[in-house]
Amino acid sequence: MSLESDIKLLSEVPLFDDLAGDQLRLLAFSANRRDLVNGEILFREGEEAGGGYVVVFGTIELSTGAGEARRMLERAGPGCLIGELPLFIATRRRSTATAAGVATVLDISRPAMRRMLEEYPRVASSLHKRLAERVNTTIGELRRVQAMLRRGD
Repeated sequence: MSLESDIKLLSEVPLFDDLAGDQLRLLAFSANRRDLVNGEILFREGEEAGGGYVVVFGTIELSTGAGEARRMLERAGPGCLIGELPLFIATRRRSTATAAGVATVLDISRPAMRRMLEEYPRVASSLHKRLAERVNTTIGELRRVQAMLRRGD
């Protein structure tokens, strides 16, 4: 795939949909493409996370546990961002990501994301606002669940 097709794909990722051409170009140019075969592990639960992945082609399965205790969480297809939080802060992987068939991902490192945010402070402000809104929404949902549990619903 070309740089232009990577830019188009990144523009369709919800976290990046407000980014302009230059910002997307910087991310696409700094991303590393990784091709995976069926069953190949992209990362393991508990590993240190250095950034996020955007699925270009195929499907990546996210799961927790191992063996009989393995539990499937979700399947991520083209345009899905896996590991949003590690783009911004040092953290550990909360799941294992495995290719379900042939797959390709773009690996976006935390330093590449940081560089883009430093070069484009307005983008940093916009992303901060969006992420803060999502955190507040999640807190509200958790409070509703907590209230339901207290009532015994």
